[in-house]
Amino acid sequence: MFERFIARRFLSYKRGSFSAPLVRIATYSIALGVLVMAMSVSILQGFQKAISDKVVGFGSHIAVKSYDVGNMYEETPIEADPDEVKALKEIGGVKQVQFFATKGGMVKTDNHIHGIVMKGTDRNYDLSFFEENLMRGRLFNMSDSVAKNEVTISQTIARKLGLDTASKMRTYFWQGDSYRARAFTVVGIYNTDLTEFDEHYVVCDLRHLQKLNGWRDTEVGGYEVLVDNFKHLNTIAQAIDETVSYDKTVTTVVEENQTLFSWLELLNSNIVLIICVMAMVCIVSVVSALLIMIFEKTSMIGVLKTLGATNTTVRRIFLIKSARITGIGIAIGTAVAVTLCVVQHMYRIVTLDSESYSVGYVPVDLNPWIFIAIAAGTIVACTVALLLPAAYISRVEPAKTIRFE
Repeated sequence: MFERFIARRFLSYKRGSFSAPLVRIATYSIALGVLVMAMSVSILQGFQKAISDKVVGFGSHIAVKSYDVGNMYEETPIEADPDEVKALKEIGGVKQVQFFATKGGMVKTDNHIHGIVMKGTDRNYDLSFFEENLMRGRLFNMSDSVAKNEVTISQTIARKLGLDTASKMRTYFWQGDSYRARAFTVVGIYNTDLTEFDEHYVVCDLRHLQKLNGWRDTEVGGYEVLVDNFKHLNTIAQAIDETVSYDKTVTTVVEENQTLFSWLELLNSNIVLIICVMAMVCIVSVVSALLIMIFEKTSMIGVLKTLGATNTTVRRIFLIKSARITGIGIAIGTAVAVTLCVVQHMYRIVTLDSESYSVGYVPVDLNPWIFIAIAAGTIVACTVALLLPAAYISRVEPAKTIRFE
């Protein structure tokens, strides 16, 4: 109580005080440091999440296929075993199990030829990713008992081939030493900005590929498994590998896209570097403010010691004042960071070149633990850093300071 009273009464800086502008600079520096750290982590994690979600949207977290992979033109089918699928769904962390098949082909128009990967999905397939990224038109219809010749293509493919909704798409598939032709109707166009996938993927009814390949209704290209938590991916993949039969292989989305996920992992080093630099800015600012306060109030320290205050008591007085500076700076920085992130998340004001960054705007992660961790870490770092300059107070001798005054 005594320390708080002294800190509030005698360490209050009014206009004209030598320390007042320096204390304000320290407060704003801490606010700026917290702002930069919070927004950097939020943006980089948002970017990682946005890219990861897009890659998973084109496939899944875990894929179960035949060991005999073959090639992209001749996929080896597996039997959709209901008991095996049921066992997969019972594994902890598994969100959904769905069937798919892929087949390479070529689309030919009057002026262009373009290679594609036709992906077939069944009625229970989660197509929410394509719905969210649909630019115009609709998804293909799977409600009828007979598959309709409808496909959903990417905006990249549409531009290259001059196609639009209601256009006919003549597609050729290799079948052994010959090929088979199919005419599809484009009913929808999506865009994910993930160029590597947008350039090739066409989505259709799984029954088309089963018929083209001469498969039975129970044969599919594989299972796609969605999980609840990406952090448990490897653990769940191991459990799935122990559940499926020996003639199937299990691969995660990270294994299938190692280059992309390695690049995303490298972004963490940028986060660490930014946090270290801005943490040093905060520490230097608050330590400088504390030293200035100690030097300016040396005579007050001498008086307090003469009146019986111990070194610990005096240190607490200055640490309370420094903590107030740190707290105000953190509060301002966090408030501004949260506001800017929420505005960007809602209105996507800051845009990016989608061809270079695979996303058309700056994504942010609004996880509250990001802001809490940044604030808590700044408090701990600044508090530890203040212990060293606060130790200088014990070297102040009352007799010398009072005689000087």
